[in-house]
Amino acid sequence: MTSQTFIHSNRLNGNFRPYEFASLPALNSIKGPEKPEIFVISTFPPRECGIATYTQDLIIALKNKFDDSFALKICALETGRQQHHYPEEVGYVLNTDTPGGYEHLVDVINSNDRIKLVLIQHEFGLFSKSEHAFQQFLDLIHKPVVLVFHTVLPSPDDELRYRVFTLADSCESIVVMTNSSSDILVNEYDIFPEKITVIPHGTHLVVHGDKEELKMKYGLNGKKVLSTFGLLSSGKSVETTLEALPAICKLNPDVLFLVIGKTHPSVVFSEGEKYREMLELKVKELHLENNVRFINQFLPLPELLDYLQLTDIYLFTSKDPNQAVSGTFAYAVSCGCPIISTPIPHAREVLRNDGGIIIDFGNSAQLSDAVNRLLQDDILRYEISSRCLHKMASTAWENSSIAHAMLFEQMDHQNIHLHFSIPEIKLDHMEKMTTEFGMIQFAKFNYPDLDSGYTLDDNARALIAMCMHYELTGEPNDIGYIRIYLEFIKYCFQSEGYFLNYVDERKVFTEQNNSTNLADSNGRAIWALGFLISKSNILPKELILEADEAMTAALPAVMKIYSTRAMAFVIKGLYYRGLYRTNDRDKEMLVELSNRLVQMFRHETEYEWQWFESYFTYANSILPEALLLAWMATGEKVYREIAVLTFDFLLAITFANNKLNVISNKNWMNKNEINSRVISGGEQPIDVGYTIMALSRFYDEIGDESYQEKMMASFHWFTGNNHLRQIIYNPCTGGCYDGLEEHNVNLNQGAESTLSYLMARLTIETYKQELRPDMFEAKRVSVENGVGQMA
Repeated sequence: MTSQTFIHSNRLNGNFRPYEFASLPALNSIKGPEKPEIFVISTFPPRECGIATYTQDLIIALKNKFDDSFALKICALETGRQQHHYPEEVGYVLNTDTPGGYEHLVDVINSNDRIKLVLIQHEFGLFSKSEHAFQQFLDLIHKPVVLVFHTVLPSPDDELRYRVFTLADSCESIVVMTNSSSDILVNEYDIFPEKITVIPHGTHLVVHGDKEELKMKYGLNGKKVLSTFGLLSSGKSVETTLEALPAICKLNPDVLFLVIGKTHPSVVFSEGEKYREMLELKVKELHLENNVRFINQFLPLPELLDYLQLTDIYLFTSKDPNQAVSGTFAYAVSCGCPIISTPIPHAREVLRNDGGIIIDFGNSAQLSDAVNRLLQDDILRYEISSRCLHKMASTAWENSSIAHAMLFEQMDHQNIHLHFSIPEIKLDHMEKMTTEFGMIQFAKFNYPDLDSGYTLDDNARALIAMCMHYELTGEPNDIGYIRIYLEFIKYCFQSEGYFLNYVDERKVFTEQNNSTNLADSNGRAIWALGFLISKSNILPKELILEADEAMTAALPAVMKIYSTRAMAFVIKGLYYRGLYRTNDRDKEMLVELSNRLVQMFRHETEYEWQWFESYFTYANSILPEALLLAWMATGEKVYREIAVLTFDFLLAITFANNKLNVISNKNWMNKNEINSRVISGGEQPIDVGYTIMALSRFYDEIGDESYQEKMMASFHWFTGNNHLRQIIYNPCTGGCYDGLEEHNVNLNQGAESTLSYLMARLTIETYKQELRPDMFEAKRVSVENGVGQMA
């Protein structure tokens, strides 16, 4: 048997040829846009192992996020006599047990000029029978190599220390998933810290469903559900939980412990189902037949996530103190499970500061006490879940992909340039937040918080967003939502001629209306009504007439407003109604308000401060945009001049290195702080949304391409181009997080943030023909057929 039997092209001319090496045509000769390639070497589904699932999740995230930036080529690893039938994205297969295969793989990598970087997922067991061949393989690769260590063993002997050091020395970069793994490599293996990047194990974004509904779906209603999952082996120490269950069931007879996952294939090969049979016998001995259920399957990802979401407490009882990281643990965290865990490094880092409960290895008494404590305290379970979700937000696969992509770009900045993909337009969360009365103000994570009530502000924004969406798509269902938001605005109008803003869940106006300045809310309502009226050519006539009547009734009162932003909102509303019908009185009001802004500018402007006020607060871009619209409505040149001057001044303050840095709501910026600005968090989506809408208008009217470039850079603040390099828009729910803080993201997805994102996304959609098509297309890779078990 020659070495040609150990590496093969997965598909050749449409025919699968197992274990036959085939020389492919030079990739440079393939037609189509040439992108730099990253060659990924790892186990891969349908092989059933944790690293395979990890790699699939990472590749899906990278493709969704950066498909225009680089191509991913996959070489699947197999051992022994395995022969899996891989999906099309797997171009090569390497049997790691046979040294000869590495030689051909090196030739494939080195001879392809489009391969710029090699990413290898490393686990000692994968290369145990050919360690020398693998080391030679690394030494012969002429491209930068990133080696991901899934296991980092502490207290190495001299042989292990030498092996790991040599592996690391052959690579340009090492990735580990915990800080403790990084510390071990530095302190015990003498690896330079500059070479190590910590990228935590990815977690899934989940549309958190109703726990009780999910229990009913799977026939578990009335049960307090404990669970663990993963490919079963003795290392899981499931018996620790079984031995704790009698004490748990004594206080909680309705407990059901789910053991989810089939036995690990390598365990089946070596000993069959011996371990599972032992567990089943223990269940009988302890009379736990009604309290334990084995789900002996390799579940599809959606079903697995359902089971984890309905879980009341997740139990991680690994008995291996050297297990650096666990994918199953990460899955449980992403589903909001309160976790009780043994002290592996991954768990110690994630669950510290009351993020969960740590027990000693194999200590069933500690486990039963912890479970009983949590089952008796609903509030504590919620608090633990909430803390853990917030702590783990940065580890979402989307953020993991950003961290990996930044590393790739850093390693080969001449060939790899990152371009964030643009998500598809999604109304799911907006619709979820809307009742028959209006759009709810706040959310807890992605759950609408009805107790927070409703606001005129949010429903005015919702009206604008839905009108934009209807103009773009013609979706008939949009009309019903437009009607809801319009009726809410009318409901807030008072006989005295002004709007109230705050309405509780009982549809009663709250005391907050008496203690809050309502000027901006009234101005925003006028903007929304005018915007709806401007769509008279596509919307039902009765909606236009109702909005027109409401706006006419409200205008006399708003003309008494001198709040800067409120005046800008009203100017926008008047401009938009002017597109529907000309009205001398409307024009007079628009001019009067615009002149007020001009006077404010002339009063405040200085050589180094070209603005309307002596400080920047929120929604700043609304002010120059309003004056630009005033110029468009009247032709008055001074409006245009001041609009361009102030907008360019604002952009100079908030843009650096093609990235938007929003003025913090924690510390508005005064004119004397212009040269000492520090990023301190408190960045809100509303500022980004308004900036994008203003940039769109200025680009359309002024024609300066830098406005369009800044518009796209601003939009990618939502997708990860911000100071934390984390997503603000949640593509899973269609919601947007409420804010970007100094060190974390606020995970609640309220109305203001979600609508701000949606208005921004709908705005850039109109530039479809001008933007590069491959930059604009929404990149989606299905995970419906993904698998969820991990070792």
